[in-house]
Amino acid sequence: MAEPGPGPGPGRLLDYIFSFYFISHIPITLAVDLQALLPRSMFPAALQGLLDGYSARFKDPMLLDPPPWFSVFILCEAVLQMPFFPVAAYAFYKGSCSWIRMPAIVYSTHVATTVVSILGHILFNDFSKSTYPGPNTLSERLTLIAIYIPYLIIPLLILLTMFFSKRYNSDGEKKRK
Repeated sequence: MAEPGPGPGPGRLLDYIFSFYFISHIPITLAVDLQALLPRSMFPAALQGLLDGYSARFKDPMLLDPPPWFSVFILCEAVLQMPFFPVAAYAFYKGSCSWIRMPAIVYSTHVATTVVSILGHILFNDFSKSTYPGPNTLSERLTLIAIYIPYLIIPLLILLTMFFSKRYNSDGEKKRK
């Protein structure tokens, strides 16, 4: 991985992508994901319609009728991840904040693990008994996977950056010398 100086470069581009990822995650969590956990009546009709439209279009029944394990994932997102989003957005926007390394490693491994479980559910679950329409064909399953896969790829990129970037891994620099 190329290590940029203070100006723009590939490392800073990743920082900005990571910052955008965390900033964009805040409204998604608050407006959409929490509808799977809290009573939907707490949300304005427009947000309920947004979730209904998404679920119908992409055949994602998990947010409308979440399995218990998925509810636990959303609870973790609300309680553990949500407070981290603005902190991480700031750290990556600023760049080279070595203090974000360990929290980012914890976050990225946690999220990657949960998303792998979700992808497995999408691929292998029999949705024929779902209250809401779920993906049945391979094409529908792959379309839904395409919605979730960025939430695996970005955390894996964060993890790799934390392990291999000199800007975030001062221990790695000491070991190389």
